[in-house]
Amino acid sequence: MTIREFKMPDVGEGLTEAEILKWYVQPGDTVTDGQVVCEVETAKAAVELPIPFDGVVHALLFEEGVTVDVGQVIIAVRTGAEDGAPAEAAAVAAPAATAVAAPAEEAAPAARQPVLVGYGVSTASTKRRPRKAAEGAASRNGVAPAAAARAVAAPAPVAPAPVAPAPVAPVSVPAQTTGDRPLAKPPVRKLAKDLGIDLAAVVPTGDGGVVTREDVHAAAAAAISAPGAVVTEAPAPVAAAAPAPQAVEASARETRIPVKGVRKITAQAMVGSAFTAPHVTEFITFDVTRTMKLVQELKADPDLAGLRINPLLLIAKAVLVAIRRNPDVNASWDEAAQEIVLKHYVNLGIAAATPRGLIVPNIKDAHTKTLPELSTSLSELVATARDGKTSPADMQNGTITITNVGVFGVDTGTPILNPGESAILAVGAIKLQPWVHKGKVKARQVTTLALSFDHRLIDGELGSRFLADIAAVLEHPRRLVTWS
Repeated sequence: MTIREFKMPDVGEGLTEAEILKWYVQPGDTVTDGQVVCEVETAKAAVELPIPFDGVVHALLFEEGVTVDVGQVIIAVRTGAEDGAPAEAAAVAAPAATAVAAPAEEAAPAARQPVLVGYGVSTASTKRRPRKAAEGAASRNGVAPAAAARAVAAPAPVAPAPVAPAPVAPVSVPAQTTGDRPLAKPPVRKLAKDLGIDLAAVVPTGDGGVVTREDVHAAAAAAISAPGAVVTEAPAPVAAAAPAPQAVEASARETRIPVKGVRKITAQAMVGSAFTAPHVTEFITFDVTRTMKLVQELKADPDLAGLRINPLLLIAKAVLVAIRRNPDVNASWDEAAQEIVLKHYVNLGIAAATPRGLIVPNIKDAHTKTLPELSTSLSELVATARDGKTSPADMQNGTITITNVGVFGVDTGTPILNPGESAILAVGAIKLQPWVHKGKVKARQVTTLALSFDHRLIDGELGSRFLADIAAVLEHPRRLVTWS
């Protein structure tokens, strides 16, 4: 029996970490090559991870909700196949024995296995410094990481500390037991610096001997409680068990929510867009009664049976018709080259609110699609977004976006451009309102559109004509045919 390790892959875009959202397997479950074992969320989207070999799950090394760096082992699997990692197998086969490896076990590890279809692996060898407290972090799951076995394979082995016969809670080893730099993420290092805490004197409780924010706060609390003490050695183990700072709030009237994943990257993108592209927003209010009647007629059309027909479908089609009449609006700004890049294709973005935040997937080459094809693409896009399965590729290279705030009963708004795009159209609620129709005040279906655009690309005249054309198509939907 051997133990194979599956590491957190780089799922694209050079991202360095991902949060484990859900495990689909548990220790003892049988897994097969290509089976999805967990779902993770990056700063781009949620992604399912398939495992690249067969076996039985030995241990899950991280719990749900934990953010894991790319390259860290997240699951260990027992396999019957031979591999080139005898040191790892020996470390797992005898977790209670002393972790002193024979020199013969220091064989070169096998080549890395590809973990996702379409994502390659680096051919360069990578060496990581020994992780502190690896034995303690892994003993919770009954597996000793290979890094721990390699770390103690020194030329002059020393007598190991006696192991208690009964399992007890793991005690982390201080980060300064070796001369290496303590393991900690940049925000944690900054926190320690701000609080005047020496990371080398902090007991790490994170998986793999990583110093966490809680560890730093615990060390700071210990320093405050004993101001006369010189902090040169690790605090007592009790300090490591201090409650997490998130649970100790200054007031019960406030709750702090960490911003991460999709919500974090969206916030950064919106700030960058708002303060980079000069936004202009224009509004138009008009009668869409004829479009609403057409929606009902299309729903009853047997040729469109089974398709989702709604006002958004005809609004999307109207936007595509207006782009054909005003092609210069479909562009982007190249800051490095100081050029306007005209796009001869339309990747139509649809803003979607999901439990993980706002995302904007786009329909590739929407300008080439018929009305039934556009309906199918819209339905698939929305369903995928709601399930959290939108891939990073689906959110790249958008040109123009539609955001439908009307579904929330909102009349309109001033939307912020999706970064790299030229315009975004906000669709307001469609309401029955008094309206002058053929010289008389009647109850008509009325809505308001708001178009925000990048004034470097689109001047007032072009933006106004584009918005007016969208409204004209929706006010008289026969123009879907006459203007196409």
